[in-house]
Amino acid sequence: MFKGLLITQKDKQNAISVAELSEDQLPAGDVLVEVHYSTLNYKDGLAITGKSPIVRSFPMVPGIDLVGKVLQSDSERFSVGDFVVLNGFGVGEVHWGGLAEKARLKSEWLIPLPEGIDAKQSMAIGTGGYTAMLSVLALEKQGVTPESGDILVTGANGGVGSFAIRLLNRLGYHVVASTGRVEESEYLKNLGASEIIDRNTLSAPGKPLQKERWAGVIDCVGSHTLVNACATTKYGGVVTCCGLAQGMDFPASVAPFILRGIKLIGIDSVMRPLEDRIEAWQRLSELLQPEDFNSMSEEIRLDDVVETANKLLEGKVRGRVLVNVKAS
Repeated sequence: MFKGLLITQKDKQNAISVAELSEDQLPAGDVLVEVHYSTLNYKDGLAITGKSPIVRSFPMVPGIDLVGKVLQSDSERFSVGDFVVLNGFGVGEVHWGGLAEKARLKSEWLIPLPEGIDAKQSMAIGTGGYTAMLSVLALEKQGVTPESGDILVTGANGGVGSFAIRLLNRLGYHVVASTGRVEESEYLKNLGASEIIDRNTLSAPGKPLQKERWAGVIDCVGSHTLVNACATTKYGGVVTCCGLAQGMDFPASVAPFILRGIKLIGIDSVMRPLEDRIEAWQRLSELLQPEDFNSMSEEIRLDDVVETANKLLEGKVRGRVLVNVKAS
């Protein structure tokens, strides 16, 4: 038996508790993992609170991230004792996820824990940091360099935003952070933001074309914020989109794309091919330093997850939330 956070549903009402589970309950897969750490992401928050239909089968163990040690393997890729990392692939949505002490998974979803990062550090990074790295890589591959000009990061206090700022700063970019919590300006400047702007300057409906400013954008917010980011991006600039904290809508004009030739690139972290995942994690291991992990993450227990999930959706959590599934 082992502990796990379990979501059940009756009469379309969700219930969640820390439950005693058995290996027999775990879904099919060719690798059994002893989970050491998981995380709490925005998607996990939606699943746990039931505020969005993220979970598509019940009962469900949530948690889109995990790191742990292989206990059993029928895969040639992994042996007993190997440490592996998982992000996405529908885990925590349609397949039991990382917020439990054990998980049975498909080997094609897993990558080896990168050299230079330990298990705890990998989940301090988690999907938030991994998505931020995918976004930075997209800017690089489209030719956006530090010399190109300012880079805007929206939703800057969140997990993706925090890591995006730190990574961009390490690479020499001039970063402007947009946040609804300007009282956290010191935190953002310590991460590497050169300038802080209030999210209200971007979150209301605006003109289709506005004064050009950004060479690149990493947007975690969507809706009018993303529209205004596109409207203020310089000719030939690049906007990446990975979040929907303000909304899933995109009430935009084609003007920035036709008249300024900007590019809008969607960043999917869930079904990303393994080679992209390995590249992103390798770059993370090269760019991040030991002091980065504590400054951008807090650690909680399974018993704290529900309360923290509500705070996360209320915008009261900054950076990453690391879940120690074995802590009592």
